[in-house]
Amino acid sequence: MSIPNIPITDELVAAHGLKPDEYQRILDLIGREPSFTELGIFSAMWNEHCSYKSSKKWLRTLPTTGPRVIQGPGENAGVVDIGDGLAVVFKMESHNHPSYIEPYQGAATGVGGILRDVFTMGARPIAAMNALRFGEPDHPKTKHLVSGVVAGVGGYGNSFGVPTVGGEVEFDARYNGNCLVNAFAAGLAETNKIFYSKAEGVGLPVVYLGAKTGRDGVGGATMASAEFDDQIEEKRPTVQVGDPFTEKCLLEACLELMATGAVIAIQDMGAAGLTCSAVEMGAKGDLGIELDLDRVPVREEAMSAYEMMLSESQERMLMVLRPEKEAEAEAIFTKWGLDFAIVGKTTDDLRFRILHLGAEVANLPIKELGDEAPEYDRPWEAGEATAALAYEDVPRTPVHEALLKLLASPNLSSRRWVWEQYDTLIQGNSLQRPGGDAGVVRVDGHPTKALAFSCDVTPRYCESDPFEGGKQAVAECWRNLTAVGALPLAATDNLNFGNPERPEIMGQLVRAIQGIGEACRELDFPIVSGNVSLYNETNGRAIPPTPAIAGVGLLEDRSKMVRGGFAAEGERILLIGAPEGWGTHLGRSAYLREVHGLDIGPPPPVDLKKERIVGDFVRALIQHGAVTAVHDLSDGGLAVGLAEMAIASGIGCKINLPWLTDPLPIYFGEDQARYLVTISTFDENLLRDIGEEARELGFHAPWIGETGGDRLNLFGADAIPVADLIAAHESWFPQFMDG
Repeated sequence: MSIPNIPITDELVAAHGLKPDEYQRILDLIGREPSFTELGIFSAMWNEHCSYKSSKKWLRTLPTTGPRVIQGPGENAGVVDIGDGLAVVFKMESHNHPSYIEPYQGAATGVGGILRDVFTMGARPIAAMNALRFGEPDHPKTKHLVSGVVAGVGGYGNSFGVPTVGGEVEFDARYNGNCLVNAFAAGLAETNKIFYSKAEGVGLPVVYLGAKTGRDGVGGATMASAEFDDQIEEKRPTVQVGDPFTEKCLLEACLELMATGAVIAIQDMGAAGLTCSAVEMGAKGDLGIELDLDRVPVREEAMSAYEMMLSESQERMLMVLRPEKEAEAEAIFTKWGLDFAIVGKTTDDLRFRILHLGAEVANLPIKELGDEAPEYDRPWEAGEATAALAYEDVPRTPVHEALLKLLASPNLSSRRWVWEQYDTLIQGNSLQRPGGDAGVVRVDGHPTKALAFSCDVTPRYCESDPFEGGKQAVAECWRNLTAVGALPLAATDNLNFGNPERPEIMGQLVRAIQGIGEACRELDFPIVSGNVSLYNETNGRAIPPTPAIAGVGLLEDRSKMVRGGFAAEGERILLIGAPEGWGTHLGRSAYLREVHGLDIGPPPPVDLKKERIVGDFVRALIQHGAVTAVHDLSDGGLAVGLAEMAIASGIGCKINLPWLTDPLPIYFGEDQARYLVTISTFDENLLRDIGEEARELGFHAPWIGETGGDRLNLFGADAIPVADLIAAHESWFPQFMDG
């Protein structure tokens, strides 16, 4: 087969997502016109998805270190010490564009990719989460996307054998043309057995591992770095196809291989496949890489060098191997039914050379490809502050009617229909099922420890005030971990925004990162890994700013873990963190949005010092065994929080606030840094001690009612049978999907 000589035209450069000045930079770097394969390689390495060229400047401002952080951003996943020689390895990443084009495979390969990021580091995956956002429920494509994405997440994760322990599902018309699929995975590893992607040593074999290369996913990373338009269906071939059973074999083979001492460096083939994995390994190690594509295992005939270098076929790894271990390594992969092929070597000349059909089809400077992609300081606008919400602008609905409507709304109803399609119990270590504040997984083999996981963001807050919204995403994730009794350790972010070339969108990204950074510093909650997904818009209409935060917390003693449902009848309910006025912030509230269709007012401000003090106080109560249930307050405020605790347990409660004159802001305000807790005793000394210590720390912890009965009795509102709460909460999703 002859190698085609394809002329490089302005149209071809533009089709590869490269701007004219970027192409000129390529010409200046290599001193000649690139070959077609070289153009594809530059396109893959310099697109937004792989290079972070619009966000690097701001990502550097995030706190990424701490006493427990072993590895921060820059590797396949973050690594955090949990003591006793063990580490948790985790990351979150987007697969938004592929999931909109082909929902099942887009979501499935998103799960597969994030699992590989974790076990590439030498960790066995123990938990997964996902944050999903779809268009308005009555949009003609929404149900199709929900069905396909949920099936894809479950189809891959269940088959691979990792429990899905939590996540989010939300609906908004602004996601009509661009759904979001953010996938999280965490694994366990020994702290002295972490594997990295930095190549070391000259003349060492570069080994291809796993499944064969095909034409699926060619150009996927470039597609993910561009807006959608009306020709979206033409991009379907850029979506990868996954095989979870092959990935399970790849996991076992890699962990077995790592135990032999054969691995010098290892990198999964994710975005941009062979190109990105080889360049990153070489550039990090200040080495060159030479690849011979004639040795790459393929499953399709007559593949070009361009196709092989840009294929995003799944379940593949690239490794630098100790040559004396070659036979042993190959035997392991043969046993697991996987391909093992020496496809190249490391060199000392800092060049990235590609051979195909006996000819050199690419010869590029590897450091410039991997480390010196364009970096932009894009212009940005902070945006105007949202006008304060005037009390007279708040429409009135009786509390019991509003509460039932909230519980039955698309965004606050039960997600049971979703998570029951996931295997939440596989591996036998799950201590909480989805639906609570955080997922909790026992540290297998350890007598006492468990890890907690949560994922959070409130896009309507971020759209009104990206800075406060970014802070709130971190604070809510931190609260959810605290609510089960875990000490929050570290976080990973998934920053989903529109086109950064528009100053107003870039402003959302900048201000959200600034808010996230401030919150992470104040809460000692460093960002150790993450992903930026930009150009999430169709025909110029951007998604709401959606900076998802996923966090990990540690329970040293899992017997102290608490749940969010009422534990028994006859217990006292306390509202810990109640501000003066008890919480009255209705701006951007779920009440306004879900009951009245209004997105008005600023979001609730986040007092990070108070978040820290209140959270530490609640965690101390849990550790001392003083409380029987804990639930943080967020969407829907106090009324929804109480209803959720009743729904989770089947137990009602009576809330007694005799001074209450206007129940609406008290029950539906979304002030931050608040928790509902129950205590099992009527010990007046305990109540007094909690109240006095809270006042000394600068907040309130009033007793507001008692558990018991079969109704939710909110002072100033009609009582609602718990059975009606459950029916409202559980009905929307099944009816939507079956309708």
